[in-house]
Amino acid sequence: MGRGCCPAIVGRCGILSAVVHPRWGDTFTPAQTVAPRNTAITRVATGTVPKCQHDKAQQWLEAQQDLLLPVPYFLLTFTLPEALRRIARSQQRLFYDLLFRVAAEAIQQLGQNGRWVGGQMGMLGVMHTWGRNLAYHPHVHFLVPGGGVDQAGMWHAARSSFLLPVKALSRLMRAKFRDGLCRANAAIFSQVPSRVWQQEWVVHCQAVGTGANAVKYLAAYVFRVAISNRRIVKLENDQVTFRYRETGTGKLKYCTLPAEVFIHRFLQHVLPRRLVKVRYYGFLAPGQRQRLAALRQQMARPDEKPAPITAEDEELPSNRLHEVRCPACQQVMKRGTVIQPTAHGPP
Repeated sequence: MGRGCCPAIVGRCGILSAVVHPRWGDTFTPAQTVAPRNTAITRVATGTVPKCQHDKAQQWLEAQQDLLLPVPYFLLTFTLPEALRRIARSQQRLFYDLLFRVAAEAIQQLGQNGRWVGGQMGMLGVMHTWGRNLAYHPHVHFLVPGGGVDQAGMWHAARSSFLLPVKALSRLMRAKFRDGLCRANAAIFSQVPSRVWQQEWVVHCQAVGTGANAVKYLAAYVFRVAISNRRIVKLENDQVTFRYRETGTGKLKYCTLPAEVFIHRFLQHVLPRRLVKVRYYGFLAPGQRQRLAALRQQMARPDEKPAPITAEDEELPSNRLHEVRCPACQQVMKRGTVIQPTAHGPP
């Protein structure tokens, strides 16, 4: 255990050293932490040591890149309002499942509108619960191809820099969440402050090019925990100090917390048992992979066939520089078979 740590904390928690000074292969459960021994908490923290998850993250990354289409991609983020987080922390499965579902439904509903896309959308969703300072900040990221497929299987491309109107998306998602929570559990719904249903919910949409870098960004949330080893600066006098960069400014800051408060912040990001944190929707759903393959074939550009030369191309100086003319008729010669040199020269 790190120097200066309270023996009472070590005996009662048995986990702080693994959080602050993890070893290769260390794993732990919340039942080893601040919870009493008779508390029924059995969820094992996924990827408790970030560096041990590199191989799994790489495999997942390669699998997702195989699903990418040759179209522009967008990253949409749906954030649970702060006024709902206290309730959500104690009802995580209900709120996380609902957040996933209503956000995906809102994207699909607007995407079906011909004004925006006019087809079924495909979505890769990833759950994320922490802020940079380990604060509880539940939100869902969706990586979405810029377009949709109609009932005939034809692709409808969205604009390259615009997918869906975020204000309409926010209000539609808010209404769906309200109705879904009321149907799922009226008692919990009654605990929600009424102002939540009038305020604007934060939805963000960003163009992310081919989507390859966005998949790498999401992979960090799939196999890592809320804080990496290198961010923990010290443990002394029953205090844990870690560093983080402030959102928006990028300024480096330090946060010092009592050891048990640090453990509490860390463990609130351990997801409920068997909750699926990566989900696929629309034509990216596992049952729609044949449709995805058909889309790939529809969008394929055969590499062996060069693009036809247009009249504009013929006028380019770079093309004229490489012309070779027949010495007899002065017509432009076309390249045929390239004859490779033999291994040995003539005698």
